[in-house]
Amino acid sequence: MPRPARRMALALLPLATLLLTACQAPAPVTDATAAAAPDDRAAIAARVELHPYASRTMSDADFLRGAARAGTPVTVAGEFRIAQGESQGEGRRPVAVLMHGSGGIGPNIEMWSRLLNAQGVSTFAIDGFTGRGLVSTSADQARLGRLNLILDIYGALDILARHPRVDPERIILIGFSRGGQAAFYAAMERFHRLWNHSGAQFAAYIPFYPDCATRYIDDTKLVARPVRLIHGEADDYNPLRSCAAQVERLRAAGADVTITSYPGAHHGFDTPLSDTHSRAARSQSVRDCSIEERRPGVLINTATGRTFAYTDDCVALGPHVGGHPEARAAAQRDVPAIVREAVGR
Repeated sequence: MPRPARRMALALLPLATLLLTACQAPAPVTDATAAAAPDDRAAIAARVELHPYASRTMSDADFLRGAARAGTPVTVAGEFRIAQGESQGEGRRPVAVLMHGSGGIGPNIEMWSRLLNAQGVSTFAIDGFTGRGLVSTSADQARLGRLNLILDIYGALDILARHPRVDPERIILIGFSRGGQAAFYAAMERFHRLWNHSGAQFAAYIPFYPDCATRYIDDTKLVARPVRLIHGEADDYNPLRSCAAQVERLRAAGADVTITSYPGAHHGFDTPLSDTHSRAARSQSVRDCSIEERRPGVLINTATGRTFAYTDDCVALGPHVGGHPEARAAAQRDVPAIVREAVGR
């Protein structure tokens, strides 16, 4: 039997019922299914809006230098699911922005949207790939600079801060893998100064299994908001050790940062469509790399002293990915508790 997950001392809330019945035959109506019906209905959004918005595609070097006219304009999009509440979604509500990983919007985004919607939290799921002509960057991470998704995140914040159904003081950010890295570093004061033109701030940052291998200039100076990393202890795609080391650096600098880890959990442990992991033979991982921005816009492979590239020897292939039922269930309890703490509900 797996040992209990190590978690922060938070007041955990009951797990909302997750429904995957769309692919199943209808069950007969019984007292048990009737009792579950309110949870079914609660997970349905009161309203769904699709928001295309302007962003840019640029190199990480141009992002880091704040080159506002660099790269090319692009239209990305977000699915805004307004959670039910009084008068079926009227009034200002908290929102969780969801940023996908290298495979684009996957089943975990749908799962988290339904779970949070059922608890009265609206969601805004960003699609940073389709507008750029991408489906996945897993096998070729050089196809898109790692920091572009931060531009998309700040653009979503700009939309939500002005939306009549949103409380601009209660917007949080949740990202996964590549999107988790974006969610992690989006908390940097430097990046807010360069690129966040919304006039708003996220109430909290929740990065899932991000890549923490890169050290940026001034990366220990974060906005005054909580950052709550979620990670699997068996992750060999974006290892826990590099994130734990970064958390220690941030805490030493006075940042409000914690990390929650789950034993036996690999990368993507929260996917609802898998209960085991497998090897992703072609996926690139920087698990053995150490990357550092030594002057603005220049990312150095510290092992070679040269500019980092995905052709470097430290870039490995074949990490493991897949679901872990115990870790998924634990995250489904822990994350809503973090959200509620951040938005004051």
